[in-house]
Amino acid sequence: MGLTSTASAASEPYGQYYDEYSTVVDVTEAGADNSGDESITPVLDEIRDDDTLLVFPEGRYYMDEQFRFTGFENFGVVGENATLVPANYYDFSGPNYRLFRLGVSYSPGGRLRFEGFDVDQTASNTGIRTIEANVSDRLEVRDITIHGQHDSGTWGPGLFNITDSDGTGIVERFRAPDGGAWINDTPTAGDRWRGPSGIVANQNVGTLEFKHCWLGAFPDNGLYAATGSGKIIVYGGLYQNSNGANVRIGGRGSEIRWPTVEIDSTRPEDRSQRGIRIENGRNITIHGAAVENSSPEATSHAVSVMNTCESAWIEDTRIELRGDDVNHGIVLSPNCGGVTVVDTTVTHETAGGYPFWIQDSDNTEQILAEGLTITGQSGDAEGFRDGIRCERDNCRFNNIDVAQPGRSGVDRNAIVNTASEVTVYKSDLRASQYPFLDIGTNTLVRNSVLQSTGGQEAVCLYASSTSPAFKENRLVEGIRDFGASDVTTWSNTYE
Repeated sequence: MGLTSTASAASEPYGQYYDEYSTVVDVTEAGADNSGDESITPVLDEIRDDDTLLVFPEGRYYMDEQFRFTGFENFGVVGENATLVPANYYDFSGPNYRLFRLGVSYSPGGRLRFEGFDVDQTASNTGIRTIEANVSDRLEVRDITIHGQHDSGTWGPGLFNITDSDGTGIVERFRAPDGGAWINDTPTAGDRWRGPSGIVANQNVGTLEFKHCWLGAFPDNGLYAATGSGKIIVYGGLYQNSNGANVRIGGRGSEIRWPTVEIDSTRPEDRSQRGIRIENGRNITIHGAAVENSSPEATSHAVSVMNTCESAWIEDTRIELRGDDVNHGIVLSPNCGGVTVVDTTVTHETAGGYPFWIQDSDNTEQILAEGLTITGQSGDAEGFRDGIRCERDNCRFNNIDVAQPGRSGVDRNAIVNTASEVTVYKSDLRASQYPFLDIGTNTLVRNSVLQSTGGQEAVCLYASSTSPAFKENRLVEGIRDFGASDVTTWSNTYE
């Protein structure tokens, strides 16, 4: 079957792996065609075996049916400048969903390696799931690059799950930059909703890392790993222009670190191109992310913390929103748990919207923003004209800097508060209308500087404002009071 001895391993591109397997097979020596003319799946079916590494030398490998192997303990597939060439949708035999199905949920593999392949789906009506893997112990997938749009309407290029809570996996440099076509532009029009996601990992129960991956525009999410109970780690990578969400993550203790999310193109079918969406889990961290949206749909929030997210930490994240439509920055859904936002910048240059929107809620777990900077000139389209819209009790803002000068002379507010037990401390608030507008209860603003750049008062209190307190602040032009009750002012300066 074309066995390669470990004695010659040092000269092979993947020779460092050979000692991990009892058998190493050169697939061409076993009869696989590397000219791209004949399907290799029958050969793979013949030579598959446990504790075996299949090596694909340089060449083109045509596949017109699925290769399936489950229940193995140790298996590997590696390419050496190898290109997989899937048949088009009409010529693909049997389940036209996948090239490689390695492990299933009820019979997973133990350890799996899959590395080093280009996938040529530049021909029309191609696009097939390159690999679907369910592994219990250890998954390693690296250096998979898919060329051409996924335009067959079948499932998207990758699905990965760790099936054991102690298992681990890494998917590194998995790249599908050309994205996928909407379902109605494919041979399977009408068969599915919207179309494929880029990568799916919704049944993961272990620890699974996606490192330096690249996904283009898919109709139904880019990286979709939101419903498993395990830990998802996203490290680096580029995620662009997907509908739904570009990075959609759940799980316990999941981490999103240093990715770049770019939304600069919107197709006619796209309805929501959220940057990062977190849900179905707790202690989810976003650290060092960059989200840039210059082609916003109205619901394409930069960061969405959904109702099912029990707790989250957002730190050192940069958000830039630009364009001629309404859009919001960080949006906290009504029933989400406690959220902390630290050392994060939102540059907001849209027709309207809230850079930070804490939605109305009966949940009183604390929302804390510390070192948050909000800047940019935005409009007031559809009435969304506040830098921070605070509608939830027990929020605290420490050392924040909010500037809302307004686009083309419109009136913008820095903070509008409708909630109770809200504190602003050591912060700098500037706005073309009111730096702070209160219709809530038991608000405290302390040791802060508030100034309207439009000649208004620093603070506006409506009649429904109850027991607001202002202590040791610099309040330029003072307070405008429309009948608030039990107002406390102490040691402020007025100019």
